[in-house]
Amino acid sequence: MAIETKPWDAAELLETPADIAAYLDAYLEDGSPEELLQALNTIARSRGMSALSRETGISREALYRALSDTGNPTLDTLMRVMKALGVRLAIAA
Repeated sequence: MAIETKPWDAAELLETPADIAAYLDAYLEDGSPEELLQALNTIARSRGMSALSRETGISREALYRALSDTGNPTLDTLMRVMKALGVRLAIAA
């Protein structure tokens, strides 16, 4: 009997702002900018790009482009996405 598997997707586990904050914090601590962008893409998918588009006022296509592997989102886009996700960046010494 063959074992059935499916790809693991962190987007399926990110349900609350606390989950999202912990996930982002891990990438901010140890990840590269590319990995952080990938984490934001995962989080956006967990919420649904259409819903995130409505909440941010940014078109779905623009969100996909900005949060893609080759994306380069502006600070405005990042702030709007984070606000819609219920998280914020903080600087600590």
